[in-house]
Amino acid sequence: MTAQDALRLAIRRLTAAGIDNAPRDARLLLAYAMGIAADRLTLHLPDPLTEAAAIAYASAITARTTHQPVSQITGQRQFWGRSFKITQDTLDPRPETEILVAEALTRPFLKLLDLGTGTGCILLSCLADMPMASGLGSDLSTKALDVAKENAAALNLTTRAKFQQSDWCANIHGRFDLITSNPPYIAAAEMPGLSPDVLQWEPHAALTPGGDGLDAYRKIAAQTPARLMPQGRLLLEIGPTQSAAVTALLHAQGLINIRTLADLDGRDRVICAQKPQDVDSSGNP
Repeated sequence: MTAQDALRLAIRRLTAAGIDNAPRDARLLLAYAMGIAADRLTLHLPDPLTEAAAIAYASAITARTTHQPVSQITGQRQFWGRSFKITQDTLDPRPETEILVAEALTRPFLKLLDLGTGTGCILLSCLADMPMASGLGSDLSTKALDVAKENAAALNLTTRAKFQQSDWCANIHGRFDLITSNPPYIAAAEMPGLSPDVLQWEPHAALTPGGDGLDAYRKIAAQTPARLMPQGRLLLEIGPTQSAAVTALLHAQGLINIRTLADLDGRDRVICAQKPQDVDSSGNP
């Protein structure tokens, strides 16, 4: 059987299983099974499929028919031009989160705190493009932190990226000139409407805090001002309907210059805020 024959059969299986973008996923998994780059697959479609590749491909397609995400099957996800290890213990990085990384890199920073770091994709992407900076990634999940540490090692960032188990800022000390977070923000009532790929396979603790979806922002808004340096920045990913509520939470804690950035689809995606400059007892900065 050639790779082309296997691909044709796989597309039929995935389509019958109700998988969106079945041709794309079948191609990605075939390249993974053959051990080649996805952009080289077309050149190899006429090749006979080795027994090992055929077995690996069949296993991958079977997994995908259960709606397991492609990134979990391959164990990797591209984000900000780099490959990150993914497991069922981490949120699958989304392209929309790159909006936050792009904003973080618009100004220099030296000390970064990434809350709920997961794979470490935000922290490590920022550090990789800001060579003078160091950072701390925190997460409540020790399994997620293990994945983030592996990603830091793979990107040669272990000397500049450290990790700490913490419930948001509870175990965090010191101050930072940049704090980032992509916290769980899906409301409990919205969870049943998620795709099976997300609902059945991604960690629910990284998706929703329950209730109205705002609990993480309430804690972050209350805790981060003490961890920010004067004029330090706070960047938060949000759900498309949450800008007004999160803005109000940050404003109530004295943060300033609050603004919302849209993603490429025009939906509210990232909130930026800043801590005011300290003033002395006379009121002078």
